Amino acid sequence: MKQRIRVVGLIKNEDGVLVFKRSRGRSEGPVFWELPTGKIKFGEQPEEAMARSLTEYTGLNATAVKLKDVITFLAPEGSSQLSNLYIIYELNVEGDIEPDQRYAAYKYVKNFENSNVHLDEASMSVVEIEEGRNISSRTSSRDTANSIVINVDGASRGNPGPSGIGFCVYGEDGRIIEQGGEFIGFATSRVAEYCAMRKGISIATELGYKKVRMISDSLMVVNQLNGIFTIKNQDIIPIYEDIQKEIDKFEAISFTHVPRSKNVIADHEANVAIDNILNK
Repeated sequence: MKQRIRVVGLIKNEDGVLVFKRSRGRSEGPVFWELPTGKIKFGEQPEEAMARSLTEYTGLNATAVKLKDVITFLAPEGSSQLSNLYIIYELNVEGDIEPDQRYAAYKYVKNFENSNVHLDEASMSVVEIEEGRNISSRTSSRDTANSIVINVDGASRGNPGPSGIGFCVYGEDGRIIEQGGEFIGFATSRVAEYCAMRKGISIATELGYKKVRMISDSLMVVNQLNGIFTIKNQDIIPIYEDIQKEIDKFEAISFTHVPRSKNVIADHEANVAIDNILNK
């Protein structure tokens, strides 16, 4: 599977988040906006690539580069799948904005839902993580803009120990459609995380959705499902295979990692499921 690695900058002030409009070039497709994004050259550290790309493409200079998160997702490329890994940095900047030819315009945006700014898939994921909610009016250049978002989480008391899974389904308008949890018995934390993902995907299938964005705070699960990490633990292989069978039923599916602080409802449901059994 091919892999694309990019660095992405998050620049904020009182006017909102800074985004740039991509130049159309020869393409006749829709034009999307993005956060400042760049490639990593051979021999560069990611933070060096971020600072260089920022200056080359926007004219700004980074005075501080702070790692915020890493997200991964799958996107179609012809008849195959492309694995994307985006390293996100919070940036403090100085200087005047002077975009190069790759960008046609720029603006600060406070509320993406009420703007005419259509973000690409990676930038959309970053903004959703930053704001802690899904953007209902989004459009994706990679056809992986999803009709629903499902947050999942697994919990294990003792690892291994009594374990539970939790999920929370969000509709296109960002409102919760369904949430809940289940006790899954005695398991490790990695098995619980995978069972939670399998449950979330199963719910999407049962509800008849064809496009779905799966959200988890387990970087291991997300990267393994995106083909970045190799699975070495035999106890999760059967669950992984179950998930792979379900994936083929969707028109588009992506797996995104978020911090635990952005996954509180699913985490709560997983722990409630355990407490309901232990406190009987």
